[in-house]
Amino acid sequence: MPEFPTHKRVVIVGGGVMGVGLAYHLGHEGWGADTVLLEKAELTSGSTWHAAGQITHSTSSFGLGKCVDYNIGLYSHQLEAETGQPVTWHGCGSFRLAYTSDEMDWLRHTLSVGRSLGFNIELVGPEDVAKLHPYYNLEGVQGALHTPDDGHVDPTNVTMAMAAGARQKGVQIIRHCRATNITQAANGEWIVETERGTITCEHVVNAGGTYARQMGEWSGLQLPMTSMTHHYFVTEPVPEFGGLDHELPVIRDDKKVSGYIRMEQQRGLIGIYEKENPNSVWHDHCPWDYENWLFDADYDRVMPYLEESLNRMPIFADLGIQREVHGAISHPPDGNPLIGPAPGVRNYWCCCGTQIGIGWGPGLTRELARWMVHGAADISMRDYDPRRFGSYATKQWQVTKAEEDYCLRHEIPFPHLNRLAGRPVKPSPLHEILKEKGAVHEEVFGFERPRFFAKGIEQRDHYSFNRTVVDEMVNAEVRAVRETVGLMDVTAFTKVLVEGAGAFALLDRLTANRMPQKPGSITLTHKLNRRGRIELETTIVRLAEDRFYLVCAAFFEQRMLDHLTQNKNDEQVTITALSDQWSALSLNGPRARDVLAACTDAPLDNARFRWLSAQTISVAGHEVLALRMSYAGELGWELHMPNAACVDVYSALTKAGIPHGLTDYGSFAMNAMRMEKAFKGAGELTNEVTLAEADVLRFARQDKEYLGKAQTLNEDLPWICAYLEIEPDGKADGHGGEAVMLGEGVVGSTASVAYGPTVGKILAFAYVKPHAAAPGTRLEVIIHGEPRTAKVLGAPAYDPESSRPRTDQVLETSQ
Repeated sequence: MPEFPTHKRVVIVGGGVMGVGLAYHLGHEGWGADTVLLEKAELTSGSTWHAAGQITHSTSSFGLGKCVDYNIGLYSHQLEAETGQPVTWHGCGSFRLAYTSDEMDWLRHTLSVGRSLGFNIELVGPEDVAKLHPYYNLEGVQGALHTPDDGHVDPTNVTMAMAAGARQKGVQIIRHCRATNITQAANGEWIVETERGTITCEHVVNAGGTYARQMGEWSGLQLPMTSMTHHYFVTEPVPEFGGLDHELPVIRDDKKVSGYIRMEQQRGLIGIYEKENPNSVWHDHCPWDYENWLFDADYDRVMPYLEESLNRMPIFADLGIQREVHGAISHPPDGNPLIGPAPGVRNYWCCCGTQIGIGWGPGLTRELARWMVHGAADISMRDYDPRRFGSYATKQWQVTKAEEDYCLRHEIPFPHLNRLAGRPVKPSPLHEILKEKGAVHEEVFGFERPRFFAKGIEQRDHYSFNRTVVDEMVNAEVRAVRETVGLMDVTAFTKVLVEGAGAFALLDRLTANRMPQKPGSITLTHKLNRRGRIELETTIVRLAEDRFYLVCAAFFEQRMLDHLTQNKNDEQVTITALSDQWSALSLNGPRARDVLAACTDAPLDNARFRWLSAQTISVAGHEVLALRMSYAGELGWELHMPNAACVDVYSALTKAGIPHGLTDYGSFAMNAMRMEKAFKGAGELTNEVTLAEADVLRFARQDKEYLGKAQTLNEDLPWICAYLEIEPDGKADGHGGEAVMLGEGVVGSTASVAYGPTVGKILAFAYVKPHAAAPGTRLEVIIHGEPRTAKVLGAPAYDPESSRPRTDQVLETSQ
């Protein structure tokens, strides 16, 4: 037996599919001999062993789709061939059923995403389902998504095979060794205390499953997740299965069963995620001695869906239940796992909060291994980054959101699905005022931000994969900004102050663009990681020689703070997050100068307040930091101020705007306008891509050094971000992830898609092969399963000369 180690580069705590999957992939990335995995009992003895083990290509997430496709290849042939360990892969395929037009639209969108990823996937009618699954009651079914390469696998066998593969690469796996504490030493190393001794390491990984949250508390970390219990049932042997020469496909019936039905050898297996009365457990502490733990079945909770499952599979109706599995699974607040760096600390990695470990785990742990070893994953990790949550994610809020997520598990994932439980979290000073005016809010990093303003319609989200009455509201808001003037509450923006003698030097090292040189100047730039991939886009305002104000998207706040603090050398700087203490408004449109001039004595003409500059001015009796810039592509200002000033400033601007027809607008209109102006956003600027691939090298300077420079100037581009104009059909506009075709071949997929009401076209950013990215190239985009004519544009669809934001007083009054 190997000696107990005292030092390792990596310590993974947790021996389920996530921890073992990471160990396996760290081995493949070259860190095997430097890695040890600790498990308090036997491998898989937490949540992994009782998983049902299904996996499907039926996902509308482009990133998860890449993971799932990798996982199926790993399970179906690679892992057993590599390790010699049995995996027990059942490649039976699956169907996802649709009973309503909304479900059919969901399947059509999923089909488009699947096409972009090269999946074997098709939309079929109920008669095609019946050919491959003659025992399912298809009454009311309109269609189904058929994914023939899907299947299910034995969770324990998969994990043991990956453990064997990890050992082959040098990973040391120590069972029956419970970690008891994880702390960080003064030199940044991590101290992992266990029942058998202490290990010092550079990187520590929390793969604790249902224990992960309480493990995080050892290190002073708040890792949001809650354990929810889920049932599946195994019937007595099914006589009809005895004569089959093939295994029936898995059926995913989201509407009637709220779960899945499949064969389990000669028995039936029924899995249910009941859509009401969810059951959360272990709110404070999961008992350490719970191994292979199951709860008693709660038939009252699941009975309506269990009864319907027997209606759908009549051959089960007279059989008894032979086995009940009711186990706990981690659910994060938004349903997405926590994969990546823990907030505020260096080299503490999360590999937890995964509600679908078998389906998602290996692909996500491969990406985490790449992140740890090379500095960036190869898929966008925005949805999984643990830093997407802030201090507002209290334990009670976590429980509320996890229960909401459980109930949504088998609901239609409509575009812009607004999760309302536990809201509002962090309302801006204007929240109630805007709500009274019809605002429908969304939550971004805890902040409440208006999506749109309901006028003449019910004040709520109106869900569909097609256009709705909301689009009419958004079009009107865009028209108001383009023709007169609009005002938006952008308090959710991340706002960070960096000051001190070393502030310029620190930011200059981390900034691809030229730093603002004079007080009052503004730079738009990108911060990169050591692989040259994009961490985030930020606006930098120079307030003084040694004071800088940084603004970026709300959900990147912790990422920005970590990027600054963890890349700081010996610079003397102070970094302060102002987001909770400061508010912001965005005033845009041809009449923006007239409205602002009525509320301030500050000169606003081009000569004295130039484009892309900042000044502190007085508005409604309050000092306000005014930035002359516009995400809408119009004459405009962003006004940043302490929270106490926000209502007064908003009220003054609103009153001054009455003669000019000022309109409140929300994020949906903002997104449509940025697409019309070809402004790339978070969907395009991700850790997947370099500046060259994102086609934003114009924001990088060749005459300076910065983090990731050599890596981001790549010339052998696998893809490039193209700007597309797509012909609308008046019904559906697309939602991102759709396949882009050149001739008969797939050349890429969309990242962001929105209808541009000013230009009357659907506009999209798409990552495509370089030969398909030339302006003028004719393409097709598959939207809801149907091809649409598209063209690559070489300039913004709206105001290609960008003259409107620079409009001066004389030009404006002469219009």
